[in-house]
Amino acid sequence: MGKYFEELQQKYKVKLEKQIVNDVLNDDLLGESMKYSLKAKAKRIRPLLMIAVMLDFNKEITNDVYKVATALEWIHTYSLIHDDLPAMDDDALRRGVPTNHKVYGEATAILTGDALLTDAFYLLNSTNLKAKIKCELTLKMASAAGSIGMIQGQMLDIKAENQILPIEKVQNIHKLKTGALIEYAVYAGSLLADVTVKEQDALLNYAKHLGLAFQIRDDILDVIGNTKELGKEVGRDEELEKSTYPKVYGINKSIELLSGEIEKAINSIEEINLPMNYLKDLVKILEVKK
Repeated sequence: MGKYFEELQQKYKVKLEKQIVNDVLNDDLLGESMKYSLKAKAKRIRPLLMIAVMLDFNKEITNDVYKVATALEWIHTYSLIHDDLPAMDDDALRRGVPTNHKVYGEATAILTGDALLTDAFYLLNSTNLKAKIKCELTLKMASAAGSIGMIQGQMLDIKAENQILPIEKVQNIHKLKTGALIEYAVYAGSLLADVTVKEQDALLNYAKHLGLAFQIRDDILDVIGNTKELGKEVGRDEELEKSTYPKVYGINKSIELLSGEIEKAINSIEEINLPMNYLKDLVKILEVKK
């Protein structure tokens, strides 16, 4: 683990963890359920990615930045709660604890996801950012999370069960289901950091490769990882007969492809005239050794 990623963990993640929970609006059973899933131990890659972009451009991490990052993590957490439901992947463990519906029941879990999704937009628009920035962040977040982004990826993932897809279709599922929110994180950071168009293009190219690397790694660890380390049940892709990189290419080739995406991500930001140490460190944590 590089020193810049350690700084993200030790300095910025600490405050982020508090804000993610403290900003919950509801103080009834619904709020308790929301906080239960939000408190579970998580990597927080998406909000930290947004913060990393700003740090690499030497921008201040204000309270408004934390609120935008929190809104993003709320959307990600909502998607996990719904993804774990019996009608979806039917998982019993998430982030090292029983899934939300196992603790609060299916109805409350559904409403908890609904609340996190809806309140994310409220939180984002309660910031003191300029109206134009809030509009652009809201539009992009809705696009990334909705029917042409993450939700479409989840839909395609369900349709792909019990069949072997060509790798192009597997990549498209990953781009939408996983990559959309990762790309949003980088987009939000670039917008708040007020980067140039050329710099933003380089950053979004980085995000594209990072998103693919993230999902390839997830596929690999579902085969060779263990439940304790991952905080979720392994082998679920095989049980659901999903098309994954290991299923199409095997483990060794999948690890090679992962390394290639990590390298492409780093190369994408080499053209930016700044060290970009935080983003480089962040993508390197995805490495898996043979």
